[in-house]
Amino acid sequence: MHTVSASVRSFLVLMLLLLAGPVFASQNTLLVVGDSLSAAYGVPSDTAWVQLLRNRLDQQDTRWQVVNASISGETTDGGLRRLPDLLQKHEPDVVVIELGGNDGLRGFPPDVIESNLSSMIEKVKATGATPVLVGMKVPPNYGQRYTSAFSAVYRNLSDRYNVALVPFFLEGIYGKDGLIQRDGIHPTEKAQPLLLENVWPKLEPVVSEAGSQAS
Repeated sequence: MHTVSASVRSFLVLMLLLLAGPVFASQNTLLVVGDSLSAAYGVPSDTAWVQLLRNRLDQQDTRWQVVNASISGETTDGGLRRLPDLLQKHEPDVVVIELGGNDGLRGFPPDVIESNLSSMIEKVKATGATPVLVGMKVPPNYGQRYTSAFSAVYRNLSDRYNVALVPFFLEGIYGKDGLIQRDGIHPTEKAQPLLLENVWPKLEPVVSEAGSQAS
């Protein structure tokens, strides 16, 4: 009688492990650390590009969860200060860094922006996660010298750390009728799928590789 009970218990334990094991072992997390462009500013959250990314991953690969830690008005300094806690809490496999636009609009020195983003990339890599950098451009308000130096920040970091780079997040969107809100800065609801399409070609290979490594 004791032998039968032990066998039954062993069988039940084995079945639970078989059922639960793959779910936990194959779980992947993608963390987005951005500003208002990723925080659904002025658009319904269920139509924002991060939610569209979540939907796409759900359709293609249910093992991924997307955590959006974006905050309107965020700067590279703020992102850098928040990042350690986010990495510890979510243990992401991929981190999308979409920051710098607010720094540029406020005229922050490009070398400071680059230093902050550099530190973020290093912290992400130190955990074993893969960073993806989303580049921005600024209007020529501060002159061509500043505009060029700002744009170079993202290229420099991509080359230095061999990180996937989205050259310009608002490519094909900025300045186009119906795609920018009245403030002249933030993309409309109509533009959200275009934001995802700007990111996806650089993000998809990273997601695929991270997913295969976790399998």
